[in-house]
Amino acid sequence: MQSLAGPDLPHTGTTFMQWLATATAVAGVVALASFVQPAGAAVSTASAATSTAGRPAPAATAPDAGAAHYPLDCGPSKVDVADRLSGDLDGDGAPETVAVVRCHAEMGTPPSGVYVLAAPSVKGAAPRVVATLVDPADKLSVQDLTLTGSALSATLSGYSSTDVPRCCPDVHKGAKWRWENGKFVQSELPAAEDGLPAARGV
Repeated sequence: MQSLAGPDLPHTGTTFMQWLATATAVAGVVALASFVQPAGAAVSTASAATSTAGRPAPAATAPDAGAAHYPLDCGPSKVDVADRLSGDLDGDGAPETVAVVRCHAEMGTPPSGVYVLAAPSVKGAAPRVVATLVDPADKLSVQDLTLTGSALSATLSGYSSTDVPRCCPDVHKGAKWRWENGKFVQSELPAAEDGLPAARGV
């Protein structure tokens, strides 16, 4: 009985050398593909690593005293920022700004207000007034504002009576403020009268 398969056709026969050559070619293509990436792949990966790995966070910016709205009624006059300083007063890692402000006057010494500003809760808004250290209603002027560590100090000047000219305060005392138990606590030195040197808070 004859075989139905018939003889092998010349072009369908597979020799060991042909198989080895094909396997080698396929392996080469696979190896080459593992090294070839799109042109932007390496750049985008490097950029992501640079933007996220090990880069320190940008330093917080202290509130701008000139952009705040103070609880001070100056009528038609403008509000002057007489002094300012910034630091982390409450230990939360974000800087606050302390501003000494008063109504603008061509003559005399208007009473000052001392306010603590924090960053706005909404981006682009004005800084927030979070504490009043000296109220203008106390009719005091403020000089020598300093910050040592987290302790704020200043010299407060006022008047012993209504007979004293408003240009020339005759009562001076040192004051300091420190953040304690969620609020600013003030301590003062005794007042000195008649032009004695101002006592400084420490």
